Amino acid sequence: MRALLDTHVLLWAITDDQKLSEKARAIFSDGDNHLFFSAAGLWEILIKVQIGRLLIPKPAGKFIEKQLVQNNIEVLPIQMHHVWGLESLPMHHRDPFDRILLAQSLQEGLPIVSADKKLRTYAAEILW
Repeated sequence: MRALLDTHVLLWAITDDQKLSEKARAIFSDGDNHLFFSAAGLWEILIKVQIGRLLIPKPAGKFIEKQLVQNNIEVLPIQMHHVWGLESLPMHHRDPFDRILLAQSLQEGLPIVSADKKLRTYAAEILW
């Protein structure tokens, strides 16, 4: 399976947080899955660390990079066709990080692993 991880899913998985669903945990831990993490998620994490809304080991960038490598997760860069895909998304959700995640999901044909119920109002496949 190929899937795109939402930011909270990556953070919950690497910290073994009980909020992670059993299905999401199984997707994350199955070594046969090809998992992606958006470059937008990296940006989101670093902003939240800088404003004090997220506490993870510092330097945060190196910590997350190490986790991505250890868990064989590929960073999905933001490409122009992803950005153009934003134009056709309804404005159900105003969070810019979630909107680019949705656009990437739809453009790349990747389901999103996420607990965010607002994402379910879009045509993207959400796994939880």
